[in-house]
Amino acid sequence: MNKVFIIGNLTRDPESRQTPGGITICTFTLAVNRRGKDEKTADFFRVTAWRQLAENCQRLLAKGRKVAVTGAVSLNTYTKKDGTGGASLEVNADEVEFLGGNRSDADDTGLKVPEGFTPVDPGSDLPF
Repeated sequence: MNKVFIIGNLTRDPESRQTPGGITICTFTLAVNRRGKDEKTADFFRVTAWRQLAENCQRLLAKGRKVAVTGAVSLNTYTKKDGTGGASLEVNADEVEFLGGNRSDADDTGLKVPEGFTPVDPGSDLPF
C-alpha cells in the first residue's frame, strides 16, 4: 500500500489547468518541516489534486497556508538545464484538509468556509 500523510505550508499559490477532456487539475508545493536533533530542514512535495478537490484547492488555498494532504507518493526524475539529474516527490492527493490561514474571505476563525456550509460556533448548544 502506498499512502502518505503530510502537513506543511504552501510555498506559492496553487496553479490550475484543465485536461483536454475538461478535468480540472490543481498543483501546489508543500514545505514539510523535518524534526531533527541539530537543524531544521524541510522536504518539498509537489501535490496534485483532481476534479472537485482541485477546484476547492484553487479557490481556498494561497501561499503560506497550512494544509494536511493524504495520498499516494511517487518519485519523479528529470534532467536540469545544466544536464545534471534531479528528482522530486509528488503526492497524488486523495484528501486535502485546510488547517488554517488568514485569507481575506475567511470567517472569524481564520478558516475559509466552503460554499454551502454553515460555520458552527463551538461554544453554542448543538442540537445533537
